[in-house]
This record gives sequence, structure tokens and C-alpha cells, in this order.
Amino acid sequence: MSSVALAPTRELVLGRYRAVRPLGSGGSGSVWLARDERTGLDVALKIIPREGKAAARAEREAQAARRLRHERCVRAYDVGHDASHVYIAYEYVPGRTVREALRAGAVSDRDAVEIAAQILDALAHAHRAGIVHRDVKPSNVLLEDAEEVRVRLLDFGLAQFDGADTLTAAGDVPGTLAYIAPERLAGADATPESDVWSVGVMLWEALAGRHPFWGLPLQDVARAIERGAPPLAAERRDLPRRLVAAVDAALNPDPARRPRASALAADLRSVLRDRRAQPPARTAGAVREEPVARGRALLRRLAPAALAAATAALGTTFLPFWPPLLIALLVVLAALASWLDPRLGLVVALATPVFPLGNLAQSLAILYGALAVAWLAISWRDARHGLLFAGSLVLAGLGLWALVPLAVQPARSPARRALHALAAVLTATVVVGVTASHLPVGGGSAPVLEIAPRDSVADVAVALWSALAGEPALLFAAAVAGVAAASLRWLAARSEHGVAALGLGLVACSTVLGAGVLPTLVVACAWIAVGAAARERRRRGATVATAI
Repeated sequence: MSSVALAPTRELVLGRYRAVRPLGSGGSGSVWLARDERTGLDVALKIIPREGKAAARAEREAQAARRLRHERCVRAYDVGHDASHVYIAYEYVPGRTVREALRAGAVSDRDAVEIAAQILDALAHAHRAGIVHRDVKPSNVLLEDAEEVRVRLLDFGLAQFDGADTLTAAGDVPGTLAYIAPERLAGADATPESDVWSVGVMLWEALAGRHPFWGLPLQDVARAIERGAPPLAAERRDLPRRLVAAVDAALNPDPARRPRASALAADLRSVLRDRRAQPPARTAGAVREEPVARGRALLRRLAPAALAAATAALGTTFLPFWPPLLIALLVVLAALASWLDPRLGLVVALATPVFPLGNLAQSLAILYGALAVAWLAISWRDARHGLLFAGSLVLAGLGLWALVPLAVQPARSPARRALHALAAVLTATVVVGVTASHLPVGGGSAPVLEIAPRDSVADVAVALWSALAGEPALLFAAAVAGVAAASLRWLAARSEHGVAALGLGLVACSTVLGAGVLPTLVVACAWIAVGAAARERRRRGATVATAI
């Protein structure tokens, strides 16, 4: 890719385009903002090397550019090549990819449906021209900077033409695994219905707030795709039934039972019309919704930063080591790092206790470092929620451990939610045990950890486990919190009384483990409120469509 990255900036490309600055790069080449010296227009100049598989992709994309003439496909002005590269001059459309918009929390339910309908319009045109895209995904869809929602479908470098693919080796499955249809994984050729599946995955992801197949080991993703996506209604019971039915139809594992792109687009627009008070795309009501969307996007960035700051504050103060000024600096650094990138903030926040623990015993710092690295690996794909346990341990430290399952629900998968709940209860016990005389669970005396500076890592691990094993009430509470955190959504989706029953069980467990009157009342009131809200949401979802 070095030859692509060093695009010519002084001499003209194809005798007319002068590269100005890079716009992005990917597996097939790089894209530059360029000036057409003949017309004075800005263009997006895609530069693809004529070598290996990239050459085949370049030829496919150039061929697609010549065939496609649709407003939802980026218009190609010119196609040419020299000895080393293929050049495609597209119209320059300011905007960002749908993937970037999803990460920023800037796609509302209504916008997601409209985006999917417009992608399907573009695909219907491509399918009529004998082209199957084969790589429809959020990063290949451009969302224009405009008042109305307008998208452009990008990158036909993996496209299949006229039902045949003479350029892909036997056994290869071109595309991005998370969006590939199950029949293609089974060895069948791509069809227009395969593209419909990809749009269905995108829409499911946008509406549910998570990907239907992410969060699994790579070797299990293909099997999950073959089984099909989980029912969207289990994630969003407030969505209109017609919308849920349309998404489920697009994600039918049997391609013969999926709708064609044009039919699915019509179904989605019918859902939009049913819920639209006034026909114009951006009504006053929609304008009023924009500050809410911006507020949600801001909250999505503020929440990880606040958790990182709180975790850093805890990690630097629960053992005496850092001077006050440095503590403040580390807290600000953790918050800023998380604001810029949640993964970076996760690293900084988890690193803050290393030196205080090392000052107590080097082996303790090594053991913590190993656990922190393991936690990083677990949370890397869900870094925004990687420190939920730190916020939840405040509840556990106050004796409100039965509320921890509620606090960790934003985590993406049931396994992560369970781990966050376990970590919150156990970490709270360690912190409170170091700083107080009584444990937050069970009310017993905090165990004395006999750790010497020269103890080995094994000695420290044995001492910690012995302390935990001596507190069966604590282990029981941690296990119950983990199971409750993992099962809460499942119960809410399957029974209108599921949340209430779970809350009642946790209140009972908390009482048995010696919770005081005030913590018990707080826990009971919180679960009653959550159970009532879940029941009302389920009832509304069963009687009227309110999501869009």
C-alpha cells in the first residue's frame, strides 16, 4: 500500500486531476480529494494498485462505475489507468460513513430506517444491472452532510457481475464476515438476497445498539450467522411490529424467503409513513429531535470519561502513594484519554493502581497487572463500557450490591454483564476491606491480608483466594449478582413479570445476607420501579408502535 499512500500531489493524474489531500484508505486502495483542472470541480479520486487481488478489485469497481447510474450510488466521472494504478474519479460528497455516525450515536431509529431504505434503492438498481455488491456494511455507506438523510453506496470492488465470478478462487468468500449471508458461508454463490441480508444486519445493529454476531469468539461467528440473528423484538420491544417483521424477513436464513431489495425498501418506507405526522422529511418535530440526538451522542462520550476519571481516582487514592497534585493530574489524564478514545482511557485508568500496589508488594502489582491485561482483552471491543464495574462497586461498597445487575446493563453481552457484576462486588470488598473494618456484604469483619513485600506472586494469589474463600456470603452475593446481570434482559423479553421476580429474589438474598433496613428499602424501591417500567414498556410494545 505504500505506492498508494504516496499519491502524486505535484503532477496531474490522467492529465487532469491534481491530488490535494487524503480522505481515507482501505483494503482496495486510497481515496484523495483532488481538483479537476479542466472543470475546477473537486472530486474523490480513488487510487488502486494494479497488482495482485487489488488489480482484480480495481477492474470490478471500474466496471461497476461504468454500469451504475443511480442517485444513491456515488457517481463516477472518469475511469483510467497507467502502468501501476487504476484511477476512478468520483463525485466528491462531504460526509462521514454510517459506521462513524453509529459510533458517535448520531443515528436515530427513524434515520436508521431511512438509511436502510436508501441503500436498498441503490442495491435494487445494481441488481437490475446484474451486479451483486457482496460487501454491504456501515463503512461502505456514506452519510452526506445535509439537512435530509441521504446516503451513497460505496466500494463495488468485490462485486459479482451477471451471476458469475471468474476472479475469486474456489473456497474464498469475499466480504466482511459479520455481514456475510449464511448461504455464502455454506459455499453458495452470492445473490441479490445476499445483499438484502447485509442490509438487514446493518438495520438490526442500528436499532438494537449492538451487532447481532459480535462479542463471540471468531470461530463461533460463522455458526452464529448460520443460525440466524436473534429476534429484534427481544432487544427492542418498543419497535413497530411491521418494522420488526421487515428486519426479521431480511435476516431469514433461507434466501428464498427474503424479500427483494425494492420490496424491502417499500416496506420500510411504509413503516415511516405510518408514524410520520407530516410528510416532509425534516419537520419541526424532527428538528426538535436533533438536540436530543446530540445530547445522547454527548452522553455516550461523557459517560466513559466520567467512569475513567472515577476509576483513576479510586486507583490512586485507596492506597497512600501519589501526591495530591499528581492524583489530580492522573484523573484528568484518564478522563481526557477516554474522551479521545475509550480504549486509551481504559488503559490509563486500569494502570493507575500499579505503583501503589507495587509499593506494598511487587508481586501484588504483577498479579494485578495480569488481571488488568485480561480485563483489557475482554473489554477491548466494548471499551466504552469497560469500566462499568468501577461505577457499580460504589453500590456494592454501600451494601447495595443487589442493584449492581441494573448498573451493568449497558455492557454489550450477557457474559460481559456477568463479569462486570462479579468484578464490582469482589473489587468493592477488596477496597472496603483495605479501608474499613467491616465488609459491605454479610457484615463480617474484613479479613487481614498477610502479604509481605518479598512474597511471590503465587503466595499473594493464595492469600487473596484464602481471604475470599473464608467469606462464603461474599462469594454467594457475587455469583447471584453475576447471574442476575446476565439474565435480566432475557427475563424482561420473555415475561412481563420477569424483572419483578428477579428483583424480589435479589431483595430476599440481600436480606438473608444481613442488609440493613435502609439498604433493603432502597433496593426494593429501585427494583419495583424498574419492574413497573419494564412491564409498561412491554405492554405498550404489544399494543401500539411507538418507536419511530
